[in-house]
Amino acid sequence: MKLPVVSSLEVERVLHRAGFEPAPKRGKGSHKAFFKQTQERKFLVIVPQKKAIPQGTLLSIIKQAGLTKEEFLRLLKE
Repeated sequence: MKLPVVSSLEVERVLHRAGFEPAPKRGKGSHKAFFKQTQERKFLVIVPQKKAIPQGTLLSIIKQAGLTKEEFLRLLKE
């Protein structure tokens, strides 16, 4: 399954829908940080601020967020 080209704003929207919040005092300059805490573990995701996130970077973000490609695409469409 091929992932679409998405912007950092679209990635941030998906993370918000998945329960992530902006991480206080994290992310410098051209990057933003988001976190989510569950009973099992903590997630920290760093998102570069770009119009088009490279495929490899997007895959890494999805993995860091503990999401599957399918979950990411579903949240993207909501």
